[in-house]
Amino acid sequence: MFANHEVFLRAVRILRWPVAWCAAATVPLLAAGCGGGSSGAASTGSSPTATATITINAAQQYQRIAGFGVSEGFGQAKALMGMPASVQQRVLSLLYSPSRGAGLTILRNEISADKGFTIEPEAPTRPTAQPSYLTLAEIDQDQGQLWFAKQIEADYGASVFADAWSAPGFMKTNDSAIHGGTVCGVQGTRCKTGDWRQAYANYLVQYAKDYAAAGVPLTYVGPENETTIAPPQDSMIMSPAQTANFMAILGATLARSGVSTRAECCASINWDWAQRFAAAIETDKAANTATALFTSHGYFVPLDSPLKGWSKPVWQTEWAPFDTGPFDPAWDDGSQSSGFIWAQNIYTGLTAAHLGAFLYLWGANTSTTTVTGPNTGLVDVNGNTVATSGRLWAFASFSRFIRPGAIRIGTATSGGSGLEVSAFRNSDGSTAVVVLNSARSRHVATFSVRGVDAAQVTPYVTDTSHSLAAQRPITVKKGAFTATLPPRSLVSYDIRS
Repeated sequence: MFANHEVFLRAVRILRWPVAWCAAATVPLLAAGCGGGSSGAASTGSSPTATATITINAAQQYQRIAGFGVSEGFGQAKALMGMPASVQQRVLSLLYSPSRGAGLTILRNEISADKGFTIEPEAPTRPTAQPSYLTLAEIDQDQGQLWFAKQIEADYGASVFADAWSAPGFMKTNDSAIHGGTVCGVQGTRCKTGDWRQAYANYLVQYAKDYAAAGVPLTYVGPENETTIAPPQDSMIMSPAQTANFMAILGATLARSGVSTRAECCASINWDWAQRFAAAIETDKAANTATALFTSHGYFVPLDSPLKGWSKPVWQTEWAPFDTGPFDPAWDDGSQSSGFIWAQNIYTGLTAAHLGAFLYLWGANTSTTTVTGPNTGLVDVNGNTVATSGRLWAFASFSRFIRPGAIRIGTATSGGSGLEVSAFRNSDGSTAVVVLNSARSRHVATFSVRGVDAAQVTPYVTDTSHSLAAQRPITVKKGAFTATLPPRSLVSYDIRS
């Protein structure tokens, strides 16, 4: 969303927009946006105990999970690239290691349109003229993103995709990379320089080719980011119909490019706008064929329902509490930055919106996050010190145990008010059950596991005293086991045969 401009950080205080700015948006924002025991659990003290029965049903299947991730765009990766090796490895491990950190599996790149960072800084004489592209090495390894991508791909097998926030300015109606503007050539535009749609598609494909040549093929590439707002940073205004028009061109260009990268869209600002963009693409045959993945962000509107009429994968690819306050490491302090809140956000996204992936904004705060604030990352880098947050361990409780290719399976809970349960079957045969206890009392839960070859369960507890702490294994007997859930906790159960 916003990266380098303080005026827009101030605009998103408590996730609300100033009325005057909302009214000025080229595509108006929605009104809502403008206005320890033998059970293998940790000790829970003397709090009251409730009982519950949780049934896991492997025969009931939902969406496939691609993974969990972050971005290190807008200079974050470049800052890390210049830090001592010990700091680099600490950050990479905390974010992507499946044994020592969160076990994230996805990185989202920013395709910059800013001069100095874009692969095409100068306009050709006309849209059909041969462009002069810069190499990734000439733009500081894509602001460090190529370096970062190589590390996590080689060490942890993570995948990388990329979104542009804007086309280069000379391809747009406002002749600028910032303050909105629309790609010349889509319906409703008039540009003396001509139709730049194909040139923009070629530009995005060239970026994908550069990454493939560097040994890090992109899974997806997207042409836009939050195109209903026009901040003073890389941005564009594109309506749902205009976006659908361009997606058909991008998809066809990728198909004949020789790279494995596929087209995704639309990094919409929230779930209500996502429905509008998805509908426009779904009803346009060429755009629908071209678009392999739909992406949206989590700001302002709850991700509490599937996208209507959309049958392809859906990812949430950016969300954070914009906060200029100090780094908040808390698990459950009542703030929107707390790990507990983010555990609820992930749970709701996976179970209610049927998301295939869930991403946070920044992985690591660095010195370049002085505007968005140090509280918008999962970890904080201050000199040679790297600090973790409850948010990091909330992501870890899902990502470490729900691996790419997992299928969400059925759950049912009786008794035990306040339990939020999700379950996933991994391709290696293991099963992950993640339980958030939002109650202020502990629960003793009996788990019935159906359709899963289960012999042993290892719980991992996160609460105010534990950060993904492994507990004593539990033996499964006749397809069932019993465990204690501490109050205000997130417990991941790793079930294996």
